[in-house]
Amino acid sequence: MCGIAGWIGEEREDHRRDVVDRMTAKIAHRGPDDHQLWIGEAAGFGHRRLAVIDPSGGKQPMVRSFQGETYVLCYNGELYNTDEVRNVLQQKGWTFHTHSDTEVVLVSYMEWKEKAPEYLNGIFAFSIWETKRKRLFLARDRMGVKPLFFSELAKGFIFASELKALLVHPDMEAILDHQSLSEFFALGPSRTPGSGVFKGVYELKPGHAGFLENGSFRIFTYWTLKGKEHTDSFEETKERVRELFLEATRRQLVSDVEIGTFLSGGLDSSAITSVAAGMRKDLPTFSIDYEDQASHFRKNDFQPDLDAPFIEKVSKAGGTSHTVCTASISDLVGSLEQAVELRDLPGMADVDSSLLWFSGQMKKHVTVALSGECADEIFAGYPWFYRGNEGGFPWIRSERDRQHLIRKEWKMRLPLEEYAKKKYEEITTEAPLSGEETVMEKRHKQLIYANMNYFMQVLLERKDRMSMGASLEVRVPFSDHRLVEYAYNIPRDYTFREGREKSLLREAFQGIVPESVRHRKKNPYPKTFHPDYTKAVCDWMGDIVSDGNQPLFDLFSRKHIKKLYESEGKQMKEPWFGQLMTGPQLIAYLCQVNHWLKTVQPRITVDG
Repeated sequence: MCGIAGWIGEEREDHRRDVVDRMTAKIAHRGPDDHQLWIGEAAGFGHRRLAVIDPSGGKQPMVRSFQGETYVLCYNGELYNTDEVRNVLQQKGWTFHTHSDTEVVLVSYMEWKEKAPEYLNGIFAFSIWETKRKRLFLARDRMGVKPLFFSELAKGFIFASELKALLVHPDMEAILDHQSLSEFFALGPSRTPGSGVFKGVYELKPGHAGFLENGSFRIFTYWTLKGKEHTDSFEETKERVRELFLEATRRQLVSDVEIGTFLSGGLDSSAITSVAAGMRKDLPTFSIDYEDQASHFRKNDFQPDLDAPFIEKVSKAGGTSHTVCTASISDLVGSLEQAVELRDLPGMADVDSSLLWFSGQMKKHVTVALSGECADEIFAGYPWFYRGNEGGFPWIRSERDRQHLIRKEWKMRLPLEEYAKKKYEEITTEAPLSGEETVMEKRHKQLIYANMNYFMQVLLERKDRMSMGASLEVRVPFSDHRLVEYAYNIPRDYTFREGREKSLLREAFQGIVPESVRHRKKNPYPKTFHPDYTKAVCDWMGDIVSDGNQPLFDLFSRKHIKKLYESEGKQMKEPWFGQLMTGPQLIAYLCQVNHWLKTVQPRITVDG
């Protein structure tokens, strides 16, 4: 993976070079292996490279000319059908000078123009500049695994892999306006598809591309889900899911550098690991644990058991070379500030910081890793899929508590419950349907679609920023678009056969994972239960509360935050977000918010 940045505009070449260089430097963590710039008459690209495929031949920005036009590519991602696309292009007469997927992306655009992304199977965000025509093309992968932000300025157009790179530009200002605050208070850490939170900043949506030409940026959809009638039997469906999963995982094991897997002992990562172990001897696998976790663990509805026994079974069955990475309290707390800096927005507290630390430990052994993200969104693994949903985002049930904590003036000026309700109605109305669904099937598809566009995006963003913060490339086989397309139309009864979550996947993975793992109840990403963690984040919040000038209190009520931290977060009746973001996790989140405000120093306004 890599980091990309660019500025399109009629500006002095030396000035554009300096700005693009500084933009690219801000995301150096995404690509420690190489740093290159390309500066032309009206455009400048910067690239930071993490070399995975063809280290010597995949240098960027990559330039190639054809029939009087010169094309410049800046690309972040990985293709999983490189050979197939290259073969098609060679049959059309194209020649290749490298073995890299980068060149395949560039030549694909030269052949197919805006239709090029339709031919690509992978995770990507890329830009292509046509020097003679002075036209920019941007595209992002179908699931949104790789990020791409942009902003239209008075002196041109800028884009980058991360928000922090945009904010380097001298004409950019971090402004939180009425819309920004509505996103932050009502939906955070999720956000509306396409929102960059800051005023005038946007993210190219998954499955979208766009042309910038003559000062106008035209965005279009090149891929979307389609509602279709599902006619396969349960047995046929199970076999097709298994087949698509196996193919996706095998494709994503291609690498010219060391590759491993995340292994939590849950169904999804265990299935990926088992397939990978069958293809690679002594496969490196990794799990995270926490200091004194066994002695402090408290069983609950969401986390009924510890991961370790299941991890051991999968590792032993596959003959993997397993490493347990045990994080201390100081590791978790010490990474909270860096985690929010990497994410550019408040995220998921120690769920982020632990992944950042964990990725750093993995990077000592591997450069690429496969992970089980997206399975629960695609195959309905969360409790809200089978416990019913009264309307609204089921991973945000804390509306009243959120309202209670924020400053009075924001409560009066921002109708947050109405905003969240509106966004939920918009996304569920957008869900593709065949027209043949029952009422229950319709609601199920709408919830799947909402999960993919909101909750899943939070997790993919987290995985991208934290792993790339450690210069680790992470691939997600369950995000393969062919698997997603098929799964979207699978009947709810197949998904919840015999009233059990992810029953279809459990059936599909028979013989792939150990039986105890196949029948294990779903567990979320593990959190620490150590009381020292609670003490550490409460001490941090205590320091913030003791100083009334902290920026946190520009948004939140100091009085109510003080009561919250004195109760160690127990005043909060529902998790702030998801299933586990309560207690010390909420305190840590609010500490992160304060650090974010101090670091970014946004201008807060609700005018207009």
